[in-house]
Amino acid sequence: MDNIIWNAPDADHPARRAARASMTAVISGRKETWLKLFAPDALVEDPVGPSFLDPSGRGHRGHDEIGAFWDAFVSAIADFRFTISDSFANGNCCANVATITTTMGDGSTMTIDCVLVYTVDEEGLITSLRAHWEPDRAMATLTKP
Repeated sequence: MDNIIWNAPDADHPARRAARASMTAVISGRKETWLKLFAPDALVEDPVGPSFLDPSGRGHRGHDEIGAFWDAFVSAIADFRFTISDSFANGNCCANVATITTTMGDGSTMTIDCVLVYTVDEEGLITSLRAHWEPDRAMATLTKP
């Protein structure tokens, strides 16, 4: 089963390449590979604004904070499936309209409908990843085995 379903425009673009590489690293559970995709002072906001994942709403800046975000949240998910239904790439950004289906170790699943905005620098490193989704909507999809 393919864990990235791309039903969107896919013309080559640096931010779109970074987005695909990010999803691939997440699916593969490769934290160090994922971190290397980010500029040293990059910002991850997942989701944007205050939430149970980031009560302050300031995001996670730099490799140490982004790595801590991985350890606390990304690593807790046993399986990710990304379905990209649309993708808009222009300037140094790419915005992907996505559905992320997560499966936890106990078999529980959750669906996150979101817009993922990747911004890259001249070298193609991610300077920001802004995930726009509503935690309450996602939690309402939680199913237990």
